Amino acid sequence: MSSLLERLHVKFNPNSRPWTETMKLVRQVMEKRIVMNSGGHQNLITCLETLQKALKVSSLPAMTDRLESIARQNGLGSHLSANGTECYITSDMFYVEVHLDTTGQLRDVKVAHHGENPVSCPELVQNLRERNFNEFSKHLKGLVNLYKVPGDNKLKTKMYLALQSLELDLSKMAGMYWQATNANPLDKILHGSVGYLTPRSGGHLMNLKYYVSPYDLFEEGTGAPIILNENNVPRYLGMNVCVTIEGTLTMNKLPIAPLIMGTHPVDNKGTPSFSSVTSANSVDFPACFFLKFPKPVPVSQAFIQKLQNCTGIPLFDTPPTYVPLYELITQFELSKEEEEDPCSLHHTMRFYAALPGQQHCYFLNKDAPLPDGRSLQGTLLNKIAFHHPSRVPLILSMIRHQVAYNTLIGSCVKRTVLKEDSPGILQFEVCPLSDSCFSVSFQHPVNDSLVCVVMDVQDSTHVNCKLYKGLSDALICTDDFIAKVVQRCMSIPVTMRAIRRKAETIQADTPALSLIAETVEDMVKKNLPPASSPGYDTPHITPAPSQCSTPPTTYPQSIPHAQPSIQRMVRLSSSDSIGADVTDILSDIAEEASKL
Repeated sequence: MSSLLERLHVKFNPNSRPWTETMKLVRQVMEKRIVMNSGGHQNLITCLETLQKALKVSSLPAMTDRLESIARQNGLGSHLSANGTECYITSDMFYVEVHLDTTGQLRDVKVAHHGENPVSCPELVQNLRERNFNEFSKHLKGLVNLYKVPGDNKLKTKMYLALQSLELDLSKMAGMYWQATNANPLDKILHGSVGYLTPRSGGHLMNLKYYVSPYDLFEEGTGAPIILNENNVPRYLGMNVCVTIEGTLTMNKLPIAPLIMGTHPVDNKGTPSFSSVTSANSVDFPACFFLKFPKPVPVSQAFIQKLQNCTGIPLFDTPPTYVPLYELITQFELSKEEEEDPCSLHHTMRFYAALPGQQHCYFLNKDAPLPDGRSLQGTLLNKIAFHHPSRVPLILSMIRHQVAYNTLIGSCVKRTVLKEDSPGILQFEVCPLSDSCFSVSFQHPVNDSLVCVVMDVQDSTHVNCKLYKGLSDALICTDDFIAKVVQRCMSIPVTMRAIRRKAETIQADTPALSLIAETVEDMVKKNLPPASSPGYDTPHITPAPSQCSTPPTTYPQSIPHAQPSIQRMVRLSSSDSIGADVTDILSDIAEEASKL
């Protein structure tokens, strides 16, 4: 390296050729427009563009050079105004105006689609003022992709009108929901008819944010809470879909005018009234509306069928390949870290979680048979087609349900590394029972027996929980307590820790409990169940993976009893509340988020 520098110094010393003259020659070469008619020319252009990216943009010529280079990279044309202070980036369907002053400082950026007047775009202005040329290039790529649909320019213009009409209807639906409910940003995300809507801007498509987990509300690495308000809802926070139109193999009738009538909702949920789709307000296109995921989402086979029944449109052009859903969820969670080698996604389905005072091992039994004898299967979903804006709330509701289920299972997937023979590791087995229900089996915190918690995801914000234990087992906690913890944290490890801590609290508060348990156990041995026996039988559950590898084969069934259970024989004022545990739960979530 030192010898190379010496040679450069010798070659470019003041006695031979000034460095400024060399720089001038390099710039002259870069300014030449080379036709990409061969592989050699393409390689040269790539090298010149790489050099240009390394140059600091601090003048008008440097700025216009960079803009024209970005345009070429995206297959777009470009030209300058007579005075050189306006740069136009053009295509057949749109153009972008970049207004500069004589020093190269940005004044404005405007976007004009075919037949429209130029409109200022704040996002593009911010990108160029911050010299964020990569993000500016992404916007141009998004604008190009918007018109990658079959047909001539006239048909593409009509497709753009259809997309505009859909966006207007969805924006009205978002406004009506807020008008009816006065919801805050978090409620809009979790319950809104179209989620939290961010309009299309530049090359960024309209974005619908439909789900955030409690973990999403803490910053990765620091664990600091993220406070949501109307001025602070990050675009990439949580789970999102974008709204677009794309070409299809079949013809579809799509509206080219807004369908919502009036400005007021018809109920207290913000539901609008739609006009009928007729030949006057619609056109047959070789295209369809789509909700697109930024990254393919794992969904169950049953979900695919429900969604297709909802939209009336097949989700796949060819039948998809189905694999165990838990395997897909595991890969989805592990692949969130882009630097990870894809080969590392093949996992033993055994994961470790390090929580304050506890260490857990979770085995996700992906092949556990369901009641019909088959394992829970799923596939990856990239996008969802639909014809009418009224389908969007139904689609988002179904996606939220699936994502809530995925979030709970995915909460077990950690990159924590612990030795299997480390003392004190608590073993848990997670088994699917249906496409919305699963069980978590583990050793009783007090007795030498096995217990099972069944979690049934009703929707994205409601999870029913039921604890199954032996007749003689000591009280752990109530079903209501477990449900409240789950809905607060949406994490199996945090919930299991809370259950164990609650069991320890109950044992400390009820010294007579062991005597009651012994009495019940003695009655069971004599086959004389008391009148106030528990309201459910001991479920058929499987030990943790370290004890047994056979998955549970039956869904725990309740035995109806009108009488209260043994849990109600001891009145515990704290057993139904998580008030005293909220701090611990939030602390656990923040601590786990800081490890991401």
